[in-house]
Amino acid sequence: MNELIALRGTQTSLVLERQAQGAPLWRYWGPRLADDFAAGPALADEPCFKGFLLDQPLRLDVFPGAGLGWFGMSALEAHHEGRDFAFAATTTAIERTENGLIIQLNDAVAKIAVALRLSLDPVSDVLTQSSELTNMGDTTLDVQWLASGVLPLPANCTQVRHYAGRHANEWVLQEDPLGRATWLRENRRGLTSHDTFPGAVVIADGTTAHAGPAYAAHLAWSGNHRQAIDWIGDGRWQWQMGLGLAPGELRLAPGESITTPDMLATCSIQGWQGAARNFHQAMRDRIDWPGGAMEPRSVHLNTWEGYYFDHDEAALIALADRAAAIGIERFVLDDGWFHRRNDDTAALGDWWCDADKYPSGLLPLAQHVRALGMEFGLWIEPEMVNPDSDLYRAHPDWALHIAGRAMQTSRNQLVLDLTRPEVSDYLFDSISKVIADLPLAYLKWDHNRDLVAAADSTGRAAYRRQTLAYYDLLRRFRAAFPQVEIEGCAGGGGRIDAGVLPHVHRFWTSDCIDALSRLRMQQGFLQFFPPEVMGSHIGTAPAHTTGRSQGQAFRAAVACQGHLGVELDLRTLSESDEADLVRWIAFYKTWRGLLHRQTWSGSASDGLVWHAAGSPQEWLLFVYRTEPTAQHFAPPLQLPFVASDARFAVRRIDPGHDGKIAAYDASWLHHGGLSIPPMLAERAVIFHGIAADTGGAAHGQA
Repeated sequence: MNELIALRGTQTSLVLERQAQGAPLWRYWGPRLADDFAAGPALADEPCFKGFLLDQPLRLDVFPGAGLGWFGMSALEAHHEGRDFAFAATTTAIERTENGLIIQLNDAVAKIAVALRLSLDPVSDVLTQSSELTNMGDTTLDVQWLASGVLPLPANCTQVRHYAGRHANEWVLQEDPLGRATWLRENRRGLTSHDTFPGAVVIADGTTAHAGPAYAAHLAWSGNHRQAIDWIGDGRWQWQMGLGLAPGELRLAPGESITTPDMLATCSIQGWQGAARNFHQAMRDRIDWPGGAMEPRSVHLNTWEGYYFDHDEAALIALADRAAAIGIERFVLDDGWFHRRNDDTAALGDWWCDADKYPSGLLPLAQHVRALGMEFGLWIEPEMVNPDSDLYRAHPDWALHIAGRAMQTSRNQLVLDLTRPEVSDYLFDSISKVIADLPLAYLKWDHNRDLVAAADSTGRAAYRRQTLAYYDLLRRFRAAFPQVEIEGCAGGGGRIDAGVLPHVHRFWTSDCIDALSRLRMQQGFLQFFPPEVMGSHIGTAPAHTTGRSQGQAFRAAVACQGHLGVELDLRTLSESDEADLVRWIAFYKTWRGLLHRQTWSGSASDGLVWHAAGSPQEWLLFVYRTEPTAQHFAPPLQLPFVASDARFAVRRIDPGHDGKIAAYDASWLHHGGLSIPPMLAERAVIFHGIAADTGGAAHGQA
């Protein structure tokens, strides 16, 4: 029997089988096995149907290669000047690390070396894989595909849940059946994109949100990407993720190496919501908070949908006064503050303050905001340039372009070539000069178009290097201004991924703030990321992107799922609406300690959607009615997440309702359900539940 190599998490196990020659085989990845498991015969000893197979048929290994008998998808497609296109390890070395393995695969024939790194976090149960490819030959190695990782999926998997969409309508759930045809999703837009999120969840027949096996993966990369699920001959599937490469983009000189982005993966027997909670822990471990730890997430006001480009210093000072009075903690000045920026046709790249709008610069407004007890934040879009700008007139060659091809604008802008050191230096120096003089706590970093014609000054495709240069520029700002939080935004949700997360502290989930749309979007976001980095604002009615209107209480109840903000003109609020907004802001501040912990979400019959946050012992439950009821009496709502052996005190707590406490056993909440009051469409109720043995005091305040 061949040697088995196991990694163990809290709820998962990974098992490889060492071969006498070649790369280790994938035996298992899934729910945790017993420590002393017995796996039966080695894969090489299992019988098979011999018809039309090789005499020594290949099984799925950790890095399958093309051309030598593996007919499934290869983890590497590369060649030396058209030769050495096949890959198979002639020598293998395996080294154990604290929670993982380093597997060194050397191919002496193709003169290629691959180092695979696998690490299974024992707390989050998230498996991290990456691969490092080295050209050991004496000619250039052209690479068309290099997988970050390869995962086996069991034969009982039936469906892929993934996300598509467009600008202002992201996180649209797609559900595709698995079969013998390869399932493939590719993104070619140059950034993470609104329409092809680099991750998915694979489930088995009968898996639900809260029960059954779910397998999830996510590529930590902010550029072009590719993922595929490929059927293999033993009834299982293999799942690969990696960089999306343009022709000729990746060429390794002799001795040169490339390391892939991480592929993060987890599995859970608690459905796709269990996989989400595993990801939340892993994502929290990637965030680099100013000061080393997350502070309570400040309620912030963003000026965009209230003011757009109409900046008037006196009006903004008055807005700051009103914002502070209602409990806002951070004031973010959006687009329109810099030189000649009066609309979206001009001035990107000219990063100095507009003298007509701000005769004394931004400092008086920023100091006024700080004197009111609020933090000051500022919008920037460093990677872009308008053709109508001083920067472009001086340096038209700094924009990404292909010589001889017409330059294509989007939102009247082009993309700067960050791979040129002089471009990144200019952006860092010019923006730093502005913000160094300000009491700045926050940058909203935007990116409002896809990449096309992304060639460098030599004419080579530069999509990958542009993304790496973006990360480098973020690192420079973080090092120079370590106290500043950064929000990642790309027309809303166009650049949300684990690759940029170590450099930012919040994502703008979508430019759409319509509460009904946001309910669905936020469920998609929370499949992969924790609530404290999910920007969620109370917007206007009607919503600017959909034209739909919902009451302020419904909009606020949806926004409270994440990191709360306000994005509207406070001057237009009636006295009653302003009083309600004050109550909702106070509600969020009281409960954000629970809101930014574990989460669960789901839907029920009769048009109900729900979201819970906290712990199984103490939680907040948001129940939303999205459409008129078809019942005479509201059906009770079953809660799958509560502690299984506790008695709960439950009361309604949404602003304006101080409900009576009702007692429930956990088993009743599981199976009988929580009583829900009658609600009109587009209304919400919020409950606080706490187990009796916790002392009856709310633990969520912060």
